Amino acid sequence: MTEPVFHRILVKLSGEALMGAQGFGVDAEVAARIAQELQEICELGVEVAVVVGGGNFIRGVSASAMGIDRVVGDHMGMLATVINALALQDALEKAGAPTRVVTAIEMREIAEPFIRRRVVRHLEKGRVVILAGGTGNPFFSTDTAAALRGMEIKADLILKATKVDGIYDADPKKVADAKFFPEITYLEVLSKRLAVMDTTAISLCMDNSLPIIVFNLNVPGNLKRIVLGEKVGSLVAAG
Repeated sequence: MTEPVFHRILVKLSGEALMGAQGFGVDAEVAARIAQELQEICELGVEVAVVVGGGNFIRGVSASAMGIDRVVGDHMGMLATVINALALQDALEKAGAPTRVVTAIEMREIAEPFIRRRVVRHLEKGRVVILAGGTGNPFFSTDTAAALRGMEIKADLILKATKVDGIYDADPKKVADAKFFPEITYLEVLSKRLAVMDTTAISLCMDNSLPIIVFNLNVPGNLKRIVLGEKVGSLVAAG
């Protein structure tokens, strides 16, 4: 199959994905590889939005554990996502993809504010839209931001990029016989407390029938295989 089976997708990209093996910050080579894969699916005619995390710099929960006020820590984490969005934008433009960075927290000098209709128009024009700043509110993760933005832009599905091949009942790097789920329902994810996305994000997707595919971003070509209809990773849906 050479025609994409999805029209509009939202990719949830963690800050750690951009970090590579560095342990902190952004690895330019990793960002360039991810950008190239995103550009390839854009060339197929797929409309692409990306929600970026900020865990390669700071997490609100971690900052809170260190004694920083949770709201302050979450705002710090939101700003970290903007750093990652700018790094990804630079990599995408070098790969030849037109982009826009859109933030939930207004900072007009470097990004556009989130306006749903404007974001949809960018997507229709073939631009990759990088959504930063989470939801703009503390206590909500970038997973939840991905679910919310996915519904707002009417995405066909969310692609959750990870370091493993999909969803398991245990960490496959620690448990040799961990069970792999090629398909699983939202309710099973919630009842089994599987670390796919946080419960708020899963519940939002379930309530609005927005499917999620969890896949390994470290396998080159996985993004393209998914949009072309191949069975890659784990599908979370109503069942």
